[in-house]
Amino acid sequence: MTNTTQYKIQTEPFYQAQGDEVALYEAAYAARLPVMVKGPTGCGKSRFVEYMAWKLNKPLITVACNEDMTASDLVGRYLLDANGTRWLDGPLTTAARIGAICYLDEIVEARQDTTVVIHPLTDHRRTLPLDKKGELIQAHPDFQLVISYNPGYQSLMKDLKQSTKQRFVGFDFDYPAASIEAEILGKEAGIEVELASKLVKIGHAARNLKGHGLDEGISTRLLVYAATLIKGGVAPSAACRMALVRPITDDADIRATLDHAIDAVFA
Repeated sequence: MTNTTQYKIQTEPFYQAQGDEVALYEAAYAARLPVMVKGPTGCGKSRFVEYMAWKLNKPLITVACNEDMTASDLVGRYLLDANGTRWLDGPLTTAARIGAICYLDEIVEARQDTTVVIHPLTDHRRTLPLDKKGELIQAHPDFQLVISYNPGYQSLMKDLKQSTKQRFVGFDFDYPAASIEAEILGKEAGIEVELASKLVKIGHAARNLKGHGLDEGISTRLLVYAATLIKGGVAPSAACRMALVRPITDDADIRATLDHAIDAVFA
């Protein structure tokens, strides 16, 4: 029997609910329905999944998907060692065996021929065929599959097939309302509400530029970074330039616009 303790989240992750998403996720888990979480970069998708795994006291196995990921990376492969060959389960197979929540983060980054392997786990069958091993795994009763992606980066080359999408129930995430986001910054970085509100104001200014020079607005994650730097003694304007502007754009005009907004807020 595999020890699931290593996959358990031991301390409560901070998550600020924005609506009824916690109760809705609990209902989805009770029915073992596959879950899809959509939203922009750094808005709290992964934190939400971690929080729910902690709240439900279930092991969580997270996979950061990428374009080089193969089906074998998810399912498993034979490896050579001193005694010949041995089979090594991939993260999806491990989760199905032990009854973990398997979280495939940014699933659209993976190749479509790779994501097809999840299909038998997301319908009434709840099975995972290991073709190379000649084994058919019946998923543990506690197993659940969760995927996430950013719809803002969708393209014809990077989108889920309808045959995949229609196997999941879905959550739409977005950046929190200003008051909630300020509260998140306060709790995450230990800063005062007034300072947190100023950072949120800069974040909203940048998000208004999405599609007008910026591919993506400033995430809540980056606002937390800025708050952390300020808490550590960095001057607010310098912290904001370092955490909020330099990572997201190299365009001189956009940088100047954001720098001006920072100077205006912290004048």
